[in-house]
Amino acid sequence: MLFAIFWLLGELIHLMILAIIAAAVLSILLGFGVVNARSRFVYSLMDFLTRVTNPVLNPIRNFVPLFGNVDISPLIAILVLQALQFVLSDVYGRLVMAGLGF
Repeated sequence: MLFAIFWLLGELIHLMILAIIAAAVLSILLGFGVVNARSRFVYSLMDFLTRVTNPVLNPIRNFVPLFGNVDISPLIAILVLQALQFVLSDVYGRLVMAGLGF
């Protein structure tokens, strides 16, 4: 049971990292005009990714200023989420070593 909880948390963090990367890439493609912003599919995808990633990115955007026109909050969010993954794996490893990983 404990393994399943830590696995699920790790997978949710991994999916959030992938969503942040996808939102950043799509934003860059929209900025350079590679992708048509008026397309219904692109609009739906960008709306979904914005709604999913904003709860993670907005608190970071409140503290980190823009550098020119560059938003580095996705990079900081990915680093924080990866650090959280490392902490979760360390906690799980310590619980297993203590004999609580059933």
